Amino acid sequence: MQTNTSFSDLGIAPDLLASLARLKYTYPTPIQEKAIPVGIEGKDLVGIAQTGTGKTLAFGIPMIQRLASLSGFGLVILPTRELALQVEEVYKRIGQSLGLRVAVLIGGTAMGPQISALRNKPNVIIATPGRLIDHLEQRHLTLAHTKILVLDEADRMLDMGFAPQLKKIFAAVPPPTGRQTMLFSATMPPEIMKMASGHMKLPISIEVAPQGTTAEKVTQEIFIVDKGSKIRLLEKLLTKYPVSTLVFTRTKFGAKRLARSIRDMRHTAVEIHGNRSLAQRKEALAGFKSGKFRVLVATDIAARGIDVVGIGLVVNFDLPTDPGDYVHRIGRTARAGALGHAISFAEPNQRGDLRDIERLIKKQIPVSRLPN
Repeated sequence: MQTNTSFSDLGIAPDLLASLARLKYTYPTPIQEKAIPVGIEGKDLVGIAQTGTGKTLAFGIPMIQRLASLSGFGLVILPTRELALQVEEVYKRIGQSLGLRVAVLIGGTAMGPQISALRNKPNVIIATPGRLIDHLEQRHLTLAHTKILVLDEADRMLDMGFAPQLKKIFAAVPPPTGRQTMLFSATMPPEIMKMASGHMKLPISIEVAPQGTTAEKVTQEIFIVDKGSKIRLLEKLLTKYPVSTLVFTRTKFGAKRLARSIRDMRHTAVEIHGNRSLAQRKEALAGFKSGKFRVLVATDIAARGIDVVGIGLVVNFDLPTDPGDYVHRIGRTARAGALGHAISFAEPNQRGDLRDIERLIKKQIPVSRLPN
C-alpha cells in the first residue's frame, strides 16, 4: 500500500532523496508518510503499524538525516538477530553513499568483530538487548552519547522477557530531554503505554491501522483438526498450494520434527528456531528467499525477522499461545501489497483460543471442511 505523497514532500534532505531515488523508492507507505516528518523535526513518537508496512525507513530516514547535524550516534534496539540484520541491510543501502558507519551487536556471533566496529565510531548501533548489555558490562561502549533511540517491535521485546534489559538500557542513555525516542510496535499493550509515558517526552502517537489489524490482502481460513491428523492435512495443502510456504510451530523440537516430515513428503524444507546458530538461521533464510527451500518451518521467536517478499501461504500448524502473535505470523504473507493466504489448524479443544484471535482481529475466520 502506498500514498499519493512522494518522498520529496516529506522534508527529506536532497542527498537522502537522491539515495532513495537510486533505490527506486518513490512513494512512502502510510507509516512512512506520517512518521518521517515528525521524526525529522526531532519529536518523540510512538508508531503503531502492522508488520510489513515499512517501519525501518520510517525511523531510518529521520535518524540518518538528523545525525548529520548532531554529535553522537543513533541506537536501534530490536528483539531478534534476523531483524537486526534486516535493519542493517536497509541502513547500509540508504546510507552507503553518505559514508554511514553501522555496528551490529547481536548474540550468536563473535564479540571481536563487534568490538572493532565500535572502535570505528559508528553513526548507528543496531543491537539486540542481551548483547548490548554484554558490551556495556564489559565497557566496550558507553551510551551517554545516544542522540536518537529507536525501539522496534517493542511489544515483541516485552513478550520475550527483555523488560529487565530495557530498563538497564534506559538507565544508560541520556534522559528523555537529552535524546529523541521513537518507539514502534504492532500492538499497544499497557506495558508499552507505560514505557512511552515514563521514558519519552510528550510522544506523538501515529497509528496507521487499528491494533490487531491483519495485512490488507491476506485471506484466512481455519481447519478444526485432531492433533494426529495435522501432518496428513498439511501434506494435502502443500500439494493444493504449490507456492512458497511458511509454517509455524509452537516449539523448537516441533519445528525440527515437522521440517523432517515435510522433507519426507518430497518437498524442500528447512527450519529456523532458537536452537539453531546464527549462521544456520541466515543460511536457512537465504535458501528460502532464493527458492532453494520451498517450505520454511519457524517458531515465533523467528517470526519477526522473516522479511521475505513472495510468501504465498502461511500455515499455523500450531495456534500461537498469544493472539497478537497470530497477527504477526500471518503478516509474513501479503507483504508490500501482494496477495496472500493464511491457514490455521485448531484442535477441537482450542475453540476458546480461536475466539480470542477473532476478538483481537475483529473478524470471524471461516472454518473449512476437512478434505477426505
